[in-house]
Amino acid sequence: MDLKLKGKNAIITGGSRGVGRAIALGLAAEGVNVVVTARKKSKELSEVVEEAKSMGVNAYPLGVSMNNADDVGEMMKAAEALLGDLDILINNAGIWLTGWIQDIPLSDWEETMDVNLTAPFLTSQYFAKINLKKKRPGRIININSQAAFNGSTTGHAHYAASKAGMVALTISMARELSSKGITVNGIALGIVNTDMIRDNLEANPGYYESRIPIGRVAQPEDVANIAVFMVSEPASYLTGTTIDATGGMLMR
Repeated sequence: MDLKLKGKNAIITGGSRGVGRAIALGLAAEGVNVVVTARKKSKELSEVVEEAKSMGVNAYPLGVSMNNADDVGEMMKAAEALLGDLDILINNAGIWLTGWIQDIPLSDWEETMDVNLTAPFLTSQYFAKINLKKKRPGRIININSQAAFNGSTTGHAHYAASKAGMVALTISMARELSSKGITVNGIALGIVNTDMIRDNLEANPGYYESRIPIGRVAQPEDVANIAVFMVSEPASYLTGTTIDATGGMLMR
């Protein structure tokens, strides 16, 4: 299947490792030029960019504090300057702070909302403005979580709340933008083998697999394959949906 992605330009936030890294490289493999962001420029970020370049595309690293609105705005301006037209936005950056509801400091709550919800709003707003002005189509993908629908039982109420907000934001943006050529979708993740949860996986081998009907923890590439398809031309009729990519944990 020809995904018709070659020559497109994409921004992937939180792309130095895990799911973001896999999506950046999956897009690069399809001929997409990429700007990959992380909290700071690092060896991991440089490695992703160099691997993308080895596939014959243009690739650039950007460091950005996603909990700072001004920094997020400057990052989007820099990405536009580097890439020119922006075709694809992958809102992947997120944090997963831990705390029981009675103990969560206000600062943790605010940082979680800033990174997981406000930053995707700001990146999407910038993306929408420039593409509407140019009368160009676009694709926005919000990387979400099954916690948006199920809540949290493990001390992550702030994370779950931020992700539930992202579901509503995805639908609302899709309602406003789809008729103008900009589709907006989400991908709800379950348990993925990334740095964020690897310690838990190693501490409780078998526990997480037992919660997944498919019987295995997802690899970042499993998610990347879905994301790459969702921004492609063959998926252009999808909008306003959050795809269940949990291996059957969600089944909604």
